[in-house]
Amino acid sequence: MPALGEVLKKFNHWHKEEEPLPPPFTPSTAYLLLALYALIYFIPFYLSPTTRPSPTLSRDAPSVIRARIRSVSLSCALCTLTTSLILSRYASLSPSAILHLLGVYPLALIPALKILFLTALLFLGPLYSYFIVEKGYKEWATLLPLRETLTEWTDYRNHIAGPITEELLFRSSSLPLLLLSQAPLTSTIFLSPIIFGLSHIHHFYEFRLTHPTVPILASLVRSLFQLGYTTLFGAYANFMFLRTGSLVGVCMVHAFCNCMGLPQIWGRVEDEHGEKKQNRLWTVGYYTLLVTGAWVWYGNLWELSESAETGLVGVDQW
Repeated sequence: MPALGEVLKKFNHWHKEEEPLPPPFTPSTAYLLLALYALIYFIPFYLSPTTRPSPTLSRDAPSVIRARIRSVSLSCALCTLTTSLILSRYASLSPSAILHLLGVYPLALIPALKILFLTALLFLGPLYSYFIVEKGYKEWATLLPLRETLTEWTDYRNHIAGPITEELLFRSSSLPLLLLSQAPLTSTIFLSPIIFGLSHIHHFYEFRLTHPTVPILASLVRSLFQLGYTTLFGAYANFMFLRTGSLVGVCMVHAFCNCMGLPQIWGRVEDEHGEKKQNRLWTVGYYTLLVTGAWVWYGNLWELSESAETGLVGVDQW
């Protein structure tokens, strides 16, 4: 499968132009389409009483979650179809080339597992805390977390439906448009996630509904913090998607990060039944692994994320 740079070369060759043709549309148009996709994703939440939260109806209500999953599934299908038609119309790509740019085929399972392992390195401390300090291995021995994900609607939304639909929209449907517009690689990775982050701002309204006694300033700070880390994750997911060309991979990474949450970066790590000396050891072990994991992640970032066969951007273009 060709990287996008090769696709654009073919695009110019097909038109038999001596000078390279300009991209079929500008980066600004691609960003506008991305913003439109984001609106198509979450605006329907507030158009129907079945998906619109209220003081008496939480976004975590099973009926709301089910209705929203149906809504975003339709939105993702529409956006994926739109991107596919644009790629077919303006770049004359074959169905297999379109599926490649969407990250759908080939599945790139080995690169997917590599970036999942790479991401897990950033969470060595939290994994140690969960499995060893909190004895989470006992839960996994009975597959309890997996059963909860498949039976509890909030877990299903956070760990399966949310990651899949958001990656379909913000990576699979959006990044090929930015690449086709020949937007600079740096802005493709770091600028487009701002839209991904802003698409979570509507949680401010929902949080105010369910927590009316929390001061507005505190609610705003909470939303700004969420904007920051979702934008940062979006840049990370963009990088991984372009490097591997694997939609499965970024979905797995997204689901894993949702499961783990933000790592603890200060304070003690304690076993509520442990002694003070033991808790100090837990804390030292946690922060040692947290720093070590980040150091190993940094040292292996390029090697473990590289996939010359399926990556959307050629190795020579980085």
